[in-house]
Amino acid sequence: GVEEFAPDGAAGETRGEWYLRQLLGSANIRGGPLFHILSGNLSHQIEHHLFPDLPAHRYAQIAEEVQSLCEKYALPYNSAGLGRQFGSVVGKIFRLALPAH
Repeated sequence: GVEEFAPDGAAGETRGEWYLRQLLGSANIRGGPLFHILSGNLSHQIEHHLFPDLPAHRYAQIAEEVQSLCEKYALPYNSAGLGRQFGSVVGKIFRLALPAH
């Protein structure tokens, strides 16, 4: 799943640390071209967070290069089908809803 960060964790971070936080805090949803179109290409959350000013229709074009860079530097590229990603979100909601001990 994606990592969580403290609200003050971004204070004073470098540009490289910002990119790493975007990568670690995002997850893509795999699907075919129609799925990506119907989601407004926001199924490419990693690319959306790394390049927020890039037009959404370009995310699929850069996804392969981003994934390749992640492999090169042994960084996680969190990408899975809708069922798995949805399950991850539901699990996180339940964990956050439980009282802290």
